[in-house]
Amino acid sequence: MSRFQKLLNYLNPYRGQVAQGIFALFIVNALSVYIPLLIREGIDRLRTSFTSDYLTQLAIAIVALTTVMWVVRMISRITIFRVGRQVQATLKQNIFEHLLQLEPGYFATTTVGDLVNRFTSDVENITRLVGFAVLSTANIIFAYALTLPAMLFIDVKLTLMALAVYPLMLVAVQLFSGQLRDQQVVVQESISDLSELIQEDMSGIALIKIYAQEENERRAFRKKNQELFTANLKLAESRNTIFPIIQGLASISLLVLLWQGGLAIANQEISVGGFLSLVIYAQNLIFPTALLGFTITAYQRGEVSIDRVEAILFNQPQIADAPTALHLDTGLQGQITARDFSYTYPGAETPALKHLNFTIEAGETIAIVGPIGSGKSTLANALPRLVEIPENSLFIDGYDLTNLSLADLRSAIAYVPQESFLFSTSIENNIRYGDPLANQTVVEAAAKLGQIHWEVLNFPQQYDTIVGERGITLSGGQRQRTALARALLLNSPILILDDALSSVDNQTATAILQNLSKTGQKRTTIFITHQLSAAATADRILVMEKGEIVQTGTHQELISQEGLYQWLCGQNQLEELLH
Repeated sequence: MSRFQKLLNYLNPYRGQVAQGIFALFIVNALSVYIPLLIREGIDRLRTSFTSDYLTQLAIAIVALTTVMWVVRMISRITIFRVGRQVQATLKQNIFEHLLQLEPGYFATTTVGDLVNRFTSDVENITRLVGFAVLSTANIIFAYALTLPAMLFIDVKLTLMALAVYPLMLVAVQLFSGQLRDQQVVVQESISDLSELIQEDMSGIALIKIYAQEENERRAFRKKNQELFTANLKLAESRNTIFPIIQGLASISLLVLLWQGGLAIANQEISVGGFLSLVIYAQNLIFPTALLGFTITAYQRGEVSIDRVEAILFNQPQIADAPTALHLDTGLQGQITARDFSYTYPGAETPALKHLNFTIEAGETIAIVGPIGSGKSTLANALPRLVEIPENSLFIDGYDLTNLSLADLRSAIAYVPQESFLFSTSIENNIRYGDPLANQTVVEAAAKLGQIHWEVLNFPQQYDTIVGERGITLSGGQRQRTALARALLLNSPILILDDALSSVDNQTATAILQNLSKTGQKRTTIFITHQLSAAATADRILVMEKGEIVQTGTHQELISQEGLYQWLCGQNQLEELLH
């Protein structure tokens, strides 16, 4: 689909309003053609029979028509620019909703700064395209379509001489259009790079200060800022070259008309009224012709921005409901089964998980331990289908995960990932994020289970405390326990903790796990951990290495066997002694 077709798709829902705006613009241009004809008739008539009454009537008529033209022009501008803002709002909504459908892997390869720039700068460029560019294009077409015949009707020779330089304007525009488009691409990419650097530095400001890298970041910003300045300067130079050329050629047209028109009046080849009308028409065409350059620039910017926005919308979700996805009327119990489950990340050669086979009964508490990179987090991400998995490999209550609707599957799983992300809102709102209507009693019960309640009560504003961006005002352990409380509030049949207690001491982590077992709720709990004292409280332990399950059993069974778990316990004891 061409960019122009995509533009029409943006405008299609508002075609009625666009048609109204363009029709109003047609009326404006029709009046701008009629008024000079009225002036021509009046001046020629006054030369032969001057009367004050006729002059008064002519002046009133011109003022009235000019007023009508001004009002209709305002209506056309408001209507079309409103369409532009409606397209802007709709496009932002569509982009945001589309991004929500994409899998986490997309955001691992696309920077936040670039996405924000596309949301703002690129969508704004498209708004100008469907507002200013549509308005000016229609105005240019109507101006020439209506004015040119009127000029030819008055005097063909003078009209052709006045418009002789106009083809040169089109040549100038054509020569610069490709250059303007390429330079606009560079500008938009430079803006994205700068936005990305700002976003990263503001998020990592503490790290910058710890390593005293302020000067390096200043240099990095200065470099990208200079690149943006250079790109903008080149674009401005091109624009400031082509627009004066267009305006200069339009002025030459007017000079030719004044020169040849004066001779024609002297030779009585044209009346004074006719000549004055031609001058007015030529003046009326200067602005639309000069506007052509701005319109081309808006179109060039819009073309680039359409490509950048459509690049987001073109990325279809890799993880989506199957056409025959099951929607369960009853809740899941929480039995999890893996049958020869393997997974390889896109682009990788070595599988992250290899031929996993296990069954976790509903209500069972399972600990997964193993060295870094053994595939524990990949398994945790596979259960709620945050990564795409093959069919007939993972099952919940006998249902193939790939056949369940994503909404039903994920509503059955409360997942606390390694990074305890919190929103910049109150602690209460963070805890009840999964159920915004949860009351204070439910929030506090979840906080107690997560061992964060008593600390929250010590805050000046308690549960109304704003945690700041990404929970920056809380300690690492407090963030993790708040995220855990958020998951526990949902009472989902399956709870996955992906090293979610790493910033919590062993005693607190053990207490949290013991609290979970005392709630009386039959919840399947999978917790990935490096804290083996906490893992020892689990019903069973799965030991992973290089993507495989190499041992399984209780703590007592595994500690008595030679193998990886025994070695990990020895290392854990050594670390505790050193601390």
